[in-house]
Amino acid sequence: MRPLAKPSRPAFPISNASRGFRHRYFAEASDADWNDLRWQVRNRLKSLAEIERVFTLTEDERAAIARRAGALPVGITPYYASLMGRDDPQEPLRRTHIPVGDEFIRAPGEADDPLDEDADTVAPGLVHSYPERVLFLATGTCSTYCRYCTRSRMVGEPGGEYSLSRNQWDQAIDYIAAHPEVRDVLISGGDPLTLSDSRLDELLGRLRAIDHVEFVRIGTKMPLVTPQRVTEDLINVLRRHLPWLSLHVTHPRELTAEVAEAVTRLADAGLPLGSQTVLLAGINDELAIMAPLMHALLKLRVRPYYLYQCDPITGSAHFRTPVAKGLEIIAGLRGHTTGDAAPTFVIDAPGGGGKIALLPDAIVGRDGDELILRNFEGREFR
Repeated sequence: MRPLAKPSRPAFPISNASRGFRHRYFAEASDADWNDLRWQVRNRLKSLAEIERVFTLTEDERAAIARRAGALPVGITPYYASLMGRDDPQEPLRRTHIPVGDEFIRAPGEADDPLDEDADTVAPGLVHSYPERVLFLATGTCSTYCRYCTRSRMVGEPGGEYSLSRNQWDQAIDYIAAHPEVRDVLISGGDPLTLSDSRLDELLGRLRAIDHVEFVRIGTKMPLVTPQRVTEDLINVLRRHLPWLSLHVTHPRELTAEVAEAVTRLADAGLPLGSQTVLLAGINDELAIMAPLMHALLKLRVRPYYLYQCDPITGSAHFRTPVAKGLEIIAGLRGHTTGDAAPTFVIDAPGGGGKIALLPDAIVGRDGDELILRNFEGREFR
């Protein structure tokens, strides 16, 4: 009796929007090219000429791109560019990746390292802010660069102050091995999924070999901005080590057929998936945007985890909302949708204070021995 053939994974989809974009701007590229991670990274839009070939830029955008140097460069994969409004400077995804002049203004309270990570760095690229958790900055590279990045001081600058080498990895891993209180390692950067499969396999294997490390997590936006990264080879690496994945998701426009395929591959491999979203003014700061985003994530088997108040990173004031806006959105989610679709709203406290969770105030007050509470409808109960 012949053995049953192993079911094959369907070919990676290409949406109509991406296909039309490719025919117009990368006519020489085949389907195989478009779905190849290396092609996507090699053909990123980085220079003013490359960006202007695709986008109708405002004078403000053009000047900001020309001025940008050093860390936090402009870099947009063709796939992600295909999702953006090419003639609309207010289109949400475009605003998150094409710089404007406000990026060069330092507002009161802003800092290059507002979370004081450098002060809590105990080995190169290793931040130990919480008693049992460490942040492992494995790389300074991303496939695309968000303009509100918390680590804008360090990403995308090869040879810069924050370049991370194999020798630095060794020092960070030695520190973790020597500190049995560390149970949880979050791998971030940059984006850890920009590492090759072999390097990622090595890093995850070395961390998993430390007996007291119970949890390994990866923070990544790559499945959203370059879903072609999620290959069978990557799945095999991740399945071997089973890290938790925290996906950085910004807007419903990101949840394309390509992203659905990438996330389905991750979920089918048994990987625990959560999401984190930064609250951004004029981009996703409406319940009418946030609720469908959270519902769509849950349908893809991604549990919404954190909604972040935008960190006071230098040049980010034009992205930041009042804290009350985040509380308003959480209030609009709780009780009106399944609890699994409602993330925790947090402020990552400046100065290294860590994440502080905020909730709409449900305690109205007391009347003698009775506690007066307000529910999601605004009704009071004792």
